[in-house]
Amino acid sequence: MKLKRIETPGIAHYAWLLADEGEAMLVDPARHVQDYVDAARLLGTRITHIVETHRQEDFVMGSAWLARRTGAKIYNGNFETFGHGDVRLKDGDTFRVGKLLIRALHTPGHTPESMSYAVYEDENAETAWAIFTGDTLFFGDTGRSDLPAEDKSVENAACIYDSVHKKLAGLGDTALVLPAHGPGSVCGSGMAERSWSTLGDEKTYNNVFTLSRDEFAQKKGGERIPRPPYFRTMEKVNLDGGLPPKLRSGDVPLHTVDDFDNASRGERIYDTRLPEGFAGGHISGSYSIWEGGLPVFGGWLAEADSPIYLVTEGNVNIDSAVRHLSNIGLDNVRGALAGGFEAWRDAAREWESSGSISPRALKDMDNPQVLDVRESDEFDSGHIPNAKHCYVGYLEDKLDELCLDKNQPVIVTCGVGHRAGVGVSILLRAGFMDVRNLLGGMKAWKGLDFPTE
Repeated sequence: MKLKRIETPGIAHYAWLLADEGEAMLVDPARHVQDYVDAARLLGTRITHIVETHRQEDFVMGSAWLARRTGAKIYNGNFETFGHGDVRLKDGDTFRVGKLLIRALHTPGHTPESMSYAVYEDENAETAWAIFTGDTLFFGDTGRSDLPAEDKSVENAACIYDSVHKKLAGLGDTALVLPAHGPGSVCGSGMAERSWSTLGDEKTYNNVFTLSRDEFAQKKGGERIPRPPYFRTMEKVNLDGGLPPKLRSGDVPLHTVDDFDNASRGERIYDTRLPEGFAGGHISGSYSIWEGGLPVFGGWLAEADSPIYLVTEGNVNIDSAVRHLSNIGLDNVRGALAGGFEAWRDAAREWESSGSISPRALKDMDNPQVLDVRESDEFDSGHIPNAKHCYVGYLEDKLDELCLDKNQPVIVTCGVGHRAGVGVSILLRAGFMDVRNLLGGMKAWKGLDFPTE
């Protein structure tokens, strides 16, 4: 028996490859499946089973494409919200991978169709060796409960609690917990920074075990996690098992400065450099989305068919940027600027800059306009006095409600400066004259013991 975790960068997604006696199951594949095929070959096996824990919301699934590539069958629950599948499993149904026995468990709450899969070393094993928990149980947390219906978040959280206690808690404290996501995923919050965990470990510190049912339901159901608009697109495409990749490495063309200027005018330009680079100089009207933020914020600022043009750090990060966008279904990447912003600058094209500011300089300002673009729970945990708040994903739509003076400096802050960079670019596009990123963000502000409220 061999087990391998394969992570999708940028979205903290875990796919799992479990092999035994020449067969292998791949749990929750993402869109770019070559990594899974390669991993199976390195283990000297072939993928025979593709197993889904639920219809993923935060990325394009690769189940259908992997099935075409490998001939494997797709296993999932017997629910319409899966929308596809060769073998539809009911609660308690079993199947085998090599000599391993896999038992399907219906564990709703995060989504109505959510499934977990307990792995037994053989049919006589009294306890599970591992549990593929999907988004039902994470390291130190559970999946968010607002996805089926925001007004039923507390009810859904109670359902998660019941699923964990009635279906998973008794499977054996030594069972490995193998979730579909880790820290940084938009499918939950407060996940523990751990490489591995067992069911026994989770019982010592995970709220779903340490709180009562009502306490857990109120706390989990009361979370205010932004729901990216591309989740709706993922729901639709994943009904059919996702989509094959549209763009391969090298498919997005490099444009000269002249060609890029002509083609990108009036379209979305994503500048994937760090906020400091964007502040120093950038193409007017471009969005600042650092490369690691593309799989989340790229989807907040574009529709599935929106033309996108890239400005990267030189020419080396284009394919990784395209792949990040592909993971959330943004395939209409038309081109990238050859040589990056440096080429634009050296060609004497018009550009603009934004400002940056240190915590000490901000503290010395008189009555500054401060905009905090973190999530609501982050803002409530402590923010700069008199700061206004709007989560960066909602900023374009709610900017008028903030009543900020476009002719006076605006200081934008987040955790350390990345999301603030997105916010800065949105304000510049809206005509604000002096926008500055608080570099180091609230981490630096609090590190200096400056006042918060």
